[in-house]
Order: sequence, then C-alpha cells, then structure tokens
Amino acid sequence: MKRFVRSTFVTCAMALALATPATAAHAESQEGAENQTPAPSCLTYSPGWRYTFVINDCSTAYTVKVLYGDGTDVPCQEVAPRNWFTFPGYGTEGNTVEGIVLCDHADGA
Repeated sequence: MKRFVRSTFVTCAMALALATPATAAHAESQEGAENQTPAPSCLTYSPGWRYTFVINDCSTAYTVKVLYGDGTDVPCQEVAPRNWFTFPGYGTEGNTVEGIVLCDHADGA
C-alpha cells in the first residue's frame, strides 16, 4: 500500500511539473494575441501536425502570421488574393495553432 501511494504521488507530481510550463507558454501566446489585429473572416486556416495552410478568399492581399500555443514565433508572410500559404504545423509535441493575425510593418512585413 505504501508503495502504491508513493508511486501515485510521484506520477501526479511529474504530470503537474510537465503541464505547468505548457500552461505558462499558452498564457504568453494569448497575451501576444490580444495586441495583434485579428484577421478578417475571408482569411481562414487549416492546421495540421506538419503544415498549417492559410487561405485568402479576400479580394486583396494580406500579410499574416500563425499564432501557436507554445509561443513559437514565425515570420509574417503575404498571402495573395484567392491563394494560400503554408506555415509550419503544430508538430507532434502537443503544440496547438491558436489562430492567425494580421501583421503590421513593425512585425517585419
């Protein structure tokens, strides 16, 4: 019984330790998203583990970037009207794609 309680405690402590950094990174990426201009509804995205596709169904070009749950920063890219652009996917490490935002000239667009 003692062994079971100890192993359960160790397992729970390890799970909590692993989850804490991911939660902090997720909070940081959300704070960064609040300062960004949201993309119009004619810009959509399709996330996958290997690639995230951003589709522009607008009549004008937009410079956008993808926001990731772990705070990964990717360069802004221009997506031409009626076209699409490929960004990195969320990977196999538990990352998430949180959305897309417009870039301003200060972002290097």
